Amino acid sequence: MSARNLGKEEREARAAADAAEAEFAGRSGVPTREWGDGLRSQQWFGADGKTGFMHRSWLRSEGLPDDTFRGRPIIGIANSWSELTSCNIHLRALAEHVKRGIWQAGGVPFEFPTTSAGEPIVRPTAMLLRNLMAMDLEETLRANPLDGVVLMAGCDKTTPAYLMGAASVDLPALLITGGPMLNGKHRGTDIGSGTSVWKFTEAYRAGLMDDTAITEAEGCMARSQGHCQTMGTASTMACVSEYMGMQLPGTASLPANDSRRATAAHLAGRRIVQMVEEDLRPSKILTRKAFENGVRANAALGGSTNAVIHLLALARRVGVELTLDDFDTLVRDIPVLADLMPSGRFLMEDFEYAGGTAGFAETLGDLLHRDALTVTGTTLGENYSGAEVFDREVIRPLENPVKPVGSGIAVLRGNLAPRGAVIKQSAADPELMQHSGRALVWDSLQDYLRDADDPELDVEPEDILIVRNVGPKGYPGMPEVGNLALPRKILASGVTDMVRISDARMSGTSYGTVILHVVPEAAAGGPLALVQTGDRVTIDVAGRSLHMHVSDEELEQRRTQWQPRTVPGSERGWTRLYIDHVTQADEGLDLDFLQGRSGAAVGPQAF
Repeated sequence: MSARNLGKEEREARAAADAAEAEFAGRSGVPTREWGDGLRSQQWFGADGKTGFMHRSWLRSEGLPDDTFRGRPIIGIANSWSELTSCNIHLRALAEHVKRGIWQAGGVPFEFPTTSAGEPIVRPTAMLLRNLMAMDLEETLRANPLDGVVLMAGCDKTTPAYLMGAASVDLPALLITGGPMLNGKHRGTDIGSGTSVWKFTEAYRAGLMDDTAITEAEGCMARSQGHCQTMGTASTMACVSEYMGMQLPGTASLPANDSRRATAAHLAGRRIVQMVEEDLRPSKILTRKAFENGVRANAALGGSTNAVIHLLALARRVGVELTLDDFDTLVRDIPVLADLMPSGRFLMEDFEYAGGTAGFAETLGDLLHRDALTVTGTTLGENYSGAEVFDREVIRPLENPVKPVGSGIAVLRGNLAPRGAVIKQSAADPELMQHSGRALVWDSLQDYLRDADDPELDVEPEDILIVRNVGPKGYPGMPEVGNLALPRKILASGVTDMVRISDARMSGTSYGTVILHVVPEAAAGGPLALVQTGDRVTIDVAGRSLHMHVSDEELEQRRTQWQPRTVPGSERGWTRLYIDHVTQADEGLDLDFLQGRSGAAVGPQAF
């Protein structure tokens, strides 16, 4: 309430409280501010006349005292919490700890929701909504009286979407992810979300598990709050964003149910207020060195191929030169050091207890740019100096890696993928890394799934399975279906891997000899649209080639017969906008008009 409505005792108490607050601010490093002293939010709350009156008065309805608006940093808390996004279900409670830290540091928190996307639920794919989330956040940040923002994310697409939106506006921003769930437990063994899904469901299709067994396993996998506890896309993007400097050090791998994650959220709230004072923005952190750290850390973690697409998109938001080839050339001297599913044996809970992101960073040492700036205001090397590893089975030393140098993502090119395709070598069968076989081609995922269960399907283990029209425009949204379930006939014979090629993605929890992100995609008229069943295809990962043995003349003849497919549901709304403007996988699948920064300029007054 206004000071003029207080009695003498109340006014004296108010003055004493203000003095105590000023003393605390000086001790805590948070300066006392006056009206109009440079905070972006003061262009709302410090305004004269009816404009300022409107802005202040309506927020007073939330029970805020009038000194809330006198020069305090206003901090947004962007929350991707949703009951439809189970991985992020705990972020609503975690936000309260962020608020405590913001209040403690002298800021004023305002939590707000955005679009959310639950990877296990959304159809046709959560990737269709990543750019919408980023746009939602970008517009919210620019339109409101915010000086900085804490980004609360977790599930696969929520983390890159928030980084993209915040980087485009370039207000001081700090990410806190929700953390991995606890290890799955099934009949005395640890099981991993995603990775074990593929194993269990293929065992079920092969007749090795009955209905009772598969139902039991289903209830044992996701047994706590948090995102996938394998080194899938969620864990990958959490760890990679920390090594790129956008999270507090040592926080990405803390389990969701660990009380230290609540402590980290509190500290994030305190730190963002200081970042506003320091004017420490994403543009100062997300440099070329930061992206190189992300690419190299991803390789050492055995991380997700989805990181390729997300980092390419983020780089284009901040104007950093990053290409598809960087994900190959930058990692050829990097071994896989994290023995985590799907490339290894353990899970994120084990990784944290073994030393977590801090111990892993110290293990990598000078393989990372240790002088890169981070949200702490200090360098990556300073953040992790002296960190220890307590279990060298989970976090391997450089001299005893899980997979040798050069086991990271490889980029293949040839007449089947002129602009590139990727393969995750650490999750593939070494015996299939150089292979020729007969192509079996399907025009849609639905056609393949129908035929894959046919026990009479004409398929041999040496064949190469190709499914097209599952790319960004063709599906739409480029779903995680590239790790095609093997034909029932093949599974029954005991074979567990085949070469699979598509213009789709695959979950970071997946494994197998799977060639993904073929560019240009079939729906855009790429050569993948022209390959036919019976063509011979050769992959040579060491030689970085992907080739179909069809003459240029024959391909040109086939092109005259090709017609683009109509994508159901693409005539309106977000899907129409997406298909009309989405870029290809080698450019990050962003919308073409969202590349680059929008900035945080304050718009004209509304009243």
